[in-house]
Amino acid sequence: MKKKILLATALVAIFAACKQADNKKEGLQGDILITNMDTTVNPAQDFFDFANGGWLKKNPIPGDETGWGIGQLVNKELYERKLKINQDAASKKDAKGVEQQIGDFWKAGMDTVSIEKMGLDPLKSGLAKINAVSNIAGLMSVAAELHKMGVGVFFDEGISQDAMNSDVMSFQLWQGGLGLPNRDYYFKTDERTTKIRNAYPGYISKVFQLAGNDTATAAKKATAIVALETQLAKASRKLEDLRDPYKNYNKMSVAGLQKTAPGVDWNRTFLEIGLPKLDTVIIGQPEFYKALNEVVTKESLQTLKDYMSFHLVNDFAPYLSKAFVDAKFDFYNKTIRGAQEQRPRWKRVLDAEEGAMGEALGQLFAKEYFNEKAKARYEEMVERVRLAYKARIEKLDWMGDSTKQKALTKLAGIKKKVGYPDKWKDFSAMKITPTSYVQNIIASREWWNQYNINKLGKPVDRDEWDMTPQTYNAYYNPSNNEIVLPAGQFTVPGYRDEQLDDALVYGYAAASTIGHEITHGFDDEGRQFDEKGNLHSWWTKEDETKFTQRAQLLVNQFNNIVALDTMHLNGKASLGENLADLGGILIGLDAFKQTDAYKKGEKINGHTPLQRFFLGYSLGWLYQNRKEQLASQILTDVHAPAKFRVNGPFPNVPEFYEAFNVKQGDKMYLADSLRVKLW
Repeated sequence: MKKKILLATALVAIFAACKQADNKKEGLQGDILITNMDTTVNPAQDFFDFANGGWLKKNPIPGDETGWGIGQLVNKELYERKLKINQDAASKKDAKGVEQQIGDFWKAGMDTVSIEKMGLDPLKSGLAKINAVSNIAGLMSVAAELHKMGVGVFFDEGISQDAMNSDVMSFQLWQGGLGLPNRDYYFKTDERTTKIRNAYPGYISKVFQLAGNDTATAAKKATAIVALETQLAKASRKLEDLRDPYKNYNKMSVAGLQKTAPGVDWNRTFLEIGLPKLDTVIIGQPEFYKALNEVVTKESLQTLKDYMSFHLVNDFAPYLSKAFVDAKFDFYNKTIRGAQEQRPRWKRVLDAEEGAMGEALGQLFAKEYFNEKAKARYEEMVERVRLAYKARIEKLDWMGDSTKQKALTKLAGIKKKVGYPDKWKDFSAMKITPTSYVQNIIASREWWNQYNINKLGKPVDRDEWDMTPQTYNAYYNPSNNEIVLPAGQFTVPGYRDEQLDDALVYGYAAASTIGHEITHGFDDEGRQFDEKGNLHSWWTKEDETKFTQRAQLLVNQFNNIVALDTMHLNGKASLGENLADLGGILIGLDAFKQTDAYKKGEKINGHTPLQRFFLGYSLGWLYQNRKEQLASQILTDVHAPAKFRVNGPFPNVPEFYEAFNVKQGDKMYLADSLRVKLW
């Protein structure tokens, strides 16, 4: 499992269709855009429900899921493919290399008899080290060992590109150390969040009881741990405040860090994590480290040790015996996210394998399921969308010539990565055996820790991927000025490309994925990086002001959306994704307008190419979530819920009004003066 990439990159779930063999069962048969629709809904009143409501009514959320939609259907296909790869590898008696690692990881993860017999034994040596700590120096020494195992106690850290010099890999420190999803869970007073916060001590207590403590002792430890984490949360920045790359970039010497938090021997801590001797670090939130110093130096040693013991067990609970697995599921998946039952074990093992050695699996996946022809098709689509964006930037009337030329240079410099890497990572040093599931997870995390540490002092590998080929997702990385589009995102189960008309494909591929990711290079955060991936101001002050003013309209629009009960969306925190959604639609549509399918204007099943473009985009956001998951997403995610990724941007698109005869008085209507006119 790789440590958190500290320079935020924009990620977005993307398009898919559904497995043809399951069409009848899933409610998708024939023309999927038509069969998904709810024609009792007026598209001018609620386009999301019009486009997707028919399918959503027929397909309730399964008990082992917190949400259900197009992504899960695509992932169903991906799971089946990964399952076959694992089973085939495990069946080979003389498997070597990647196949040996995949097969043995699978065997260990599925060996529930051995896992139950071991109980907490795989972690006993780590717990013993924590228990033996007698001073702060010893405490931070063990904390460093936990960090090597991927357990981020007290703070977060990792290796990433220097935002000010993208050719340099730097060591970066971040706020962290919390057991709840983020700082807001410790302070918000609404009923749902309060319920979660009140349940948290009970979960911590349960973990200690499973580890052998009596009820009273476990409860006492839990109360103290929550109080400790609340101190860390108080010093943590809010979600929206983490989007400012300048305010979250604070380079200082290690000696300067030592003055900020003198209670920790930072040089020793870094060396014990495995880092070479450092001169400088980049700190995201210096005030957090001042608060951490207070916690480490003033909190009782026993509470600090209990805090580390809890996080060690909590982090590895999914790979331990059933009692630990169930306890963690009940709190994190059921209480926080609303799941009713666990996913089958084979899926959970595949998920663990994805984090541990996903690119190793990806070598086998890409060979079997994503050929050169498919790779070339989507590489060509990227260029068509890039050309459409170029034309749009050239015509902007609000941007000055100096900024415009630099924007065009950056656009031309965006590197595209499609399908799978040209060069694979070498996992041969990762020791995977068929005998211990937890030990395999530890081995993989220690491998990733060393892999990333080895990057320090070396040239940035701009060909590296931070997603695996089988991932159903995509991202823009501002430090590399690149868009990365894994093979998994192009999975359309059961449908051949030739069965999908251009209008549909340009909506859910060119707009919601390719155009979206390219636009991230010019959103509120991405626009602050130049064509080489360096953080510095290349906009004129006048153009920056105009951008901010125009983008504020989108902040206002989303702030006004009530998504659940009385919970409003956070327009500032989600601005980057909302800008990318809108930009993706605009340039995806421009690219579509250059196709023969658009120019001919022939209807398919009663809908024009323009109408099918909007329906195709909406297909990519065919989701429904449990209320608990929706509430968690609003608090922790920079992506708006799926429904508002359709109904939110569409009123800003002139062609939408034309396509569906939207008029003043309709809910999807937005006065011209309130529409965002950025790209």
